[in-house]
Amino acid sequence: MDDYLKQALELARAQASVRVMTEEEITAFVAKLAKSLRAMATGEECVIESVSTVTPDDVKKSVKEKSVTCLECGKSFKILTKRHLAQHGLTSEEYKVKYGMKKGTALVCKALQRERRKKMAEMQLWEKRRKPEYKKV
Repeated sequence: MDDYLKQALELARAQASVRVMTEEEITAFVAKLAKSLRAMATGEECVIESVSTVTPDDVKKSVKEKSVTCLECGKSFKILTKRHLAQHGLTSEEYKVKYGMKKGTALVCKALQRERRKKMAEMQLWEKRRKPEYKKV
């Protein structure tokens, strides 16, 4: 096995430890990396294609019960904040468009979303608050 393939396998192993990848994704990832590494080492001009390993299933599975996985870096959070997405050079709208999410999709884990909904229902902000009437003595 040549060195380029070994290096590609190490990189693929690191990528697979961060997020779930199918066999086909891993195989394609290793092949493209090995080809690119070999081309760089021999001084050939290599065209590096962006390896999009995110599938529609990954997008659906990114919002879980207790976490939301950032599809850019693979890290898990309770909320994908504007600040985190800005580190990737994206706004929340751009992130949703890039990964084919609906406009109204919340970038919040399901448990926190449910908790917030319950709290808002208890507060009943949509009802007008009545000012207490003071009695004259």
